[in-house]
Amino acid sequence: MQEPMKRDAITIKMCGLGSADAMAAALEAGADMVGLVFHPRSPRFVHDQQAAALASQARGRSLIVALVVNHDDAALSRIMAVAAPDMIQCHGSETPERVAQIRALTGRPVIRALGISRAADLAAVPEAAAAADMLLLDAKPPAGAAYPGGHGQPFDWSILTGLDREQPFMLSGGLNPDNVGEAITRIRAAGQRLAGVDVSSGIESAPGIKDIGKIRDFARAARAAAGAIA
Repeated sequence: MQEPMKRDAITIKMCGLGSADAMAAALEAGADMVGLVFHPRSPRFVHDQQAAALASQARGRSLIVALVVNHDDAALSRIMAVAAPDMIQCHGSETPERVAQIRALTGRPVIRALGISRAADLAAVPEAAAAADMLLLDAKPPAGAAYPGGHGQPFDWSILTGLDREQPFMLSGGLNPDNVGEAITRIRAAGQRLAGVDVSSGIESAPGIKDIGKIRDFARAARAAAGAIA
């Protein structure tokens, strides 16, 4: 797995962007990555025309990430044709073998998201990290949830003390402008290689509706915390 950034930097990924205004705010806030959700059951799902317009708006200003959930080859090919993302985020039950297939099919680096709720879940990290270009640790969704991420609930960050300290990763799950600074400070103070933070519901006023003020506040809080401990 490639190291995305230096130890003292922080990558900010804003996911589930669905409008030109939200995308503009994320870009103005300096989001390093912007995520488009292609899972139809998510309230943040973008159809082809939306995806093409939003990707065009972001191109060259931020890395465009296509979030997919167990998509087949035909669906992936369509996403590449419509949005030409810079990276693919696998957020379903994709195996390491499938991650390799997706990288080969799309020609793009792959972010592998893993759901975490207890220490035992970290057992899946080495294999997932070896298969992907970047690892994202997210809160497991509630039982019976229709979609795998964006539920606004963090997991217990103390679980991450069981992670290999040389393993870089991004953090997701319930992050918002009020707690992202604490997350960065606590996790890095424990010696873990937190390379980035990912937010979706934490910058919304309602599911799928991004809040411009929260977008700005999240970026400021994340960078302030990373800078304070660099």
